[in-house]
Amino acid sequence: MRTLYADIIVDISHEKLDKTFQYRIPERLRDRLEPGACVMIPFGNGNRLIKGYVVSIGDQCQFDPEKIKEIAGLPEKETGVEDKMIALAAWIRRNYGCTMIQALKTVLPAKQTVKKLEHRQLVRLMSREEIVSLLGECERKKQVAKARLLKTLSEQESIPYEWVTGKLGVSAATVNSIVKVGAAKLVSSESYRNPVKVQAGETTYNTLSEEQQYIITEVLADFDAGKQQTYLIHGITGSGKTEVYMQLIGEMIKKGRQAIVLIPEIALTYQTLLRFYQRFGDRVSVMNSTLSPGEKYDQCERAKAGEIDVIIGPRSALFTPFPNLGLIVMDEEQENSYKSESTPKYHARETAMEVAKLYGASVVLGSATPSLEAYYRAGKGEYRLFHLTKRLTGGELPTVHTVDLRQELQEGNRSIFSRKLQELMTDRLSKGQQTILFLNRRGYAGFVSCRACGEVMKCPHCDVSLSEHKGGRLICHYCGYMQPMPKLCPKCGSKYILGFKAGTQQIEDKLKELYPGVRTLRMDADTTRTKDSYEKILSAFANGEADVLIGTQMIVKGHDFPKVTLVGILAADLSLNASDYRAGERTFQLLTQAVGRAGRGALPGEAVIQTYQPDHYAITCAAAQDYKSFYEEEILYRELSGYPPAAHMLAVQIYGKEEENVKQLAQRLADVVKSNMDFLQILGPTPANISKINDIYRYVFYAKHAEYDTLVAVKDCVEETLRQWQPRQLSIQFDFDPVNVL
Repeated sequence: MRTLYADIIVDISHEKLDKTFQYRIPERLRDRLEPGACVMIPFGNGNRLIKGYVVSIGDQCQFDPEKIKEIAGLPEKETGVEDKMIALAAWIRRNYGCTMIQALKTVLPAKQTVKKLEHRQLVRLMSREEIVSLLGECERKKQVAKARLLKTLSEQESIPYEWVTGKLGVSAATVNSIVKVGAAKLVSSESYRNPVKVQAGETTYNTLSEEQQYIITEVLADFDAGKQQTYLIHGITGSGKTEVYMQLIGEMIKKGRQAIVLIPEIALTYQTLLRFYQRFGDRVSVMNSTLSPGEKYDQCERAKAGEIDVIIGPRSALFTPFPNLGLIVMDEEQENSYKSESTPKYHARETAMEVAKLYGASVVLGSATPSLEAYYRAGKGEYRLFHLTKRLTGGELPTVHTVDLRQELQEGNRSIFSRKLQELMTDRLSKGQQTILFLNRRGYAGFVSCRACGEVMKCPHCDVSLSEHKGGRLICHYCGYMQPMPKLCPKCGSKYILGFKAGTQQIEDKLKELYPGVRTLRMDADTTRTKDSYEKILSAFANGEADVLIGTQMIVKGHDFPKVTLVGILAADLSLNASDYRAGERTFQLLTQAVGRAGRGALPGEAVIQTYQPDHYAITCAAAQDYKSFYEEEILYRELSGYPPAAHMLAVQIYGKEEENVKQLAQRLADVVKSNMDFLQILGPTPANISKINDIYRYVFYAKHAEYDTLVAVKDCVEETLRQWQPRQLSIQFDFDPVNVL
């Protein structure tokens, strides 16, 4: 029998994860160990027993076999937060395809060398009378700064050190002289960084509707009975899903449990945080990519220490190391941003369910437009489905007007804005009400092309068109390549070279032409680059500092502005033209969410959908806010075509600098899979949708099957083949049930 060896990590921190130690696996443990397993190993010269984690197993010994130590055994108890995170990393490695190191770096917080924040106080030691006596002596000697400090000390027992050196203007030498005579002492204390910058407001508890109360009662009854499961709340926009989340979290906190609230976009953090902070105070914190490394590390430490009960953030917040997690809430669960686009390409929904299993927690998914995956599983009984059918304000859903842009053009209107939208915007501006204009585009313009020969300006490093920005620049949104706008077509020499203008900035310019003096705010990828840009734009709009908010997808997700009574959806069907089987679903979800931003306060709302395809079922169902009709139409198409959620897909992506090598490896791997699993449906290989990015060529092939585990076996087959072939300068990625076209 061949000898097996395990690569083991002993220090769980990012900077140490690549440092592994090799141990021999004893025969009694051969069948019990796999990547992620916790083991006891003899370590160092004294062979003291310490805990380690298996990263990989193989039969290749990297050192002299005589000097390799043997794993001592398994620990008696594995219940710590770190053990759960390692188990989660092993699950991610198996289900999404990556190395154990990559999985560990995803789930574990990086240990930082940053210092904790230090707070220093100058604390009075002498009696007030003694201080006053010293003060008189300093005044006689004209020691002005010292006297100023002693006078303050006579009035209060302690002073923050920053105040001493700042407001009082006293030097460190003067402070030391007071400390030296025993009048006071410096006391230091350390604290964690807190990224939350909101003020606690007045706590409000809304009266629950019957539907809301029923959900809360049922979820808590299941939890108390030890029945932790996944719930899907399908609630129309404005039906009070957030209030349900907060009530459930409040009950979990009473039980000594913690909660994670996942939101799809960083842009939603401020408004969500404000509502939760008003309810739960400083026991709430955030976790997202805008935090400094020190802030991120401190939030993990605060969570482990039990200083916070609720963490809010996008998918990475799922890995907050709470010791006693009770609830995971995933708001707007249909959003694509819950799927990681870098290895490992995990989905937060399935990963949340695995985290909940490790902790004995419940998972609550919420959406006005559930993903087909969630609704399909709810229909099969895998999730428990609840409905919220009434708006809490008592108001009705907005009145929706669908405008056929083909007819507008025939009748002579060449403007971006239909006549109906112009009529309603004029009305809102006269009444002092607010409007949101939503465009599913980015930047100043779309592609730039020659009207004479049709040549499109493309990036030389990526297989994508360049976009026109202000200042006559053409920019690639993938690699950042930039060039000036050509005056003549590089192919035919024509001067008719123009940009297809349909960006948020251009809409803002046209709006100001139409309504001089209109106050606008723009929210897109270009205006939200800085740390606090989301909060500044959203709070400015909420405070009435603008009449119109113009933006891309981020403005239609979960925001609540009571003064918004009109939503205009420009080029509603742009997303329908994507070469993606999810195009209809995405369009329906976006339009439904956008329409739902109107009329959330006491005033009734209206929405205008401008489209070239007014009869498409995604448009008609969104206008009617009819999810069920859309689902029935869309799921039929998925079942007939064998697409998720009716079946599963695995995309195997191959990358490299030499196109021919990439193409050959893709074909060879696809052939290996076909020969080993001839019952599978294999599509491709073919160049990826964007076949080159930053001079790296990309090929992809797909495997389709009803069972997810069968596709995991495909992934294992490809990994084993690569281990044998060891192709150089080529890399592979796996994407299960991809949410974007590859």
